[in-house]
Amino acid sequence: MSFTQFLLCQTHFFVICNYFLSELQEITYRAMMGEFIIYYRGKIVGGIYDDRLLVKPTKSAISYMPTVTYEIPYENAKEMLLVEEVDNKDFLTGLFDVMYDELPTPKPKKKK
Repeated sequence: MSFTQFLLCQTHFFVICNYFLSELQEITYRAMMGEFIIYYRGKIVGGIYDDRLLVKPTKSAISYMPTVTYEIPYENAKEMLLVEEVDNKDFLTGLFDVMYDELPTPKPKKKK
């Protein structure tokens, strides 16, 4: 990933999280290998990969989305759903809300 691509990814990420997801409580994120993992209430819902918002393909997310497009976030990864309506605050809020119950609970961290 070039520096320009990295900056575009960061810009896209912050616009999505700070504006479009601002209605949701408990949105957090973590930078990982030049991409961003998005957490909703402690569970991973998806991330920003190469300037694309991708979410886990839960049954509720598949039925909620008007168009289902699968994409791979990076080489050898599982397919995820491409979210094309990234500028629709109500859609993103609804999507994350319907996905939440189907998302796996994070594994407890092992003590060192």
